[in-house]
Amino acid sequence: MKVIGLTGGIATGKTTVAACLRRFGAAVIDADVVARAVVEPGEPAWRDIQNAFGPAVFRPDGALDRAALGRIVFADPAARARLNRIVHPRVIERFQQELAQLARQGAKVAVLDVPLLFEAGMETMADEIWVVVVDEATQVRRVMERDNLDEAAARARMSAQMPLDQKIKRADRIIDAGQPLPDMLTQVEGLWKEAAREAD
Repeated sequence: MKVIGLTGGIATGKTTVAACLRRFGAAVIDADVVARAVVEPGEPAWRDIQNAFGPAVFRPDGALDRAALGRIVFADPAARARLNRIVHPRVIERFQQELAQLARQGAKVAVLDVPLLFEAGMETMADEIWVVVVDEATQVRRVMERDNLDEAAARARMSAQMPLDQKIKRADRIIDAGQPLPDMLTQVEGLWKEAAREAD
């Protein structure tokens, strides 16, 4: 089974690319979905976050208050590193389980949709890396619009990730999400067909 690591910066268009790959028949494992699952009440990571950050980052029903936690970790690199040490190993373990299941089911190509692919050390799980990119001004504008943030807060979220130019240097394929959407989808379709051929 061929494994593709799909990554990019915040608001670069990775979600659109992942949705496109799903339409083409790709088995996509979404890190955001997995990351939410591993912090559900009662999970080991949920307990570890309670111990590390206290009750202020939880709602009355016991669920993690992601917005409250986000305000802490995006403002404090040490807190962010602490959270990543809790969550990333659990996410990696769940990805390994899902990849094994896909392999048993006979999937030819699996896509790991992971914003923090390099930051979490998950690039070693992939045979090839696809990075979705846009120019910085577009990225800032998209983050501001999507998350209702001012420019300083948007840039703080961007700086919490590895810079895009560093990700580009480590990419096997680069997807330009700044081009018109039909052109980007054509590019993604071409890359998908190539990957599927190689996996046969």
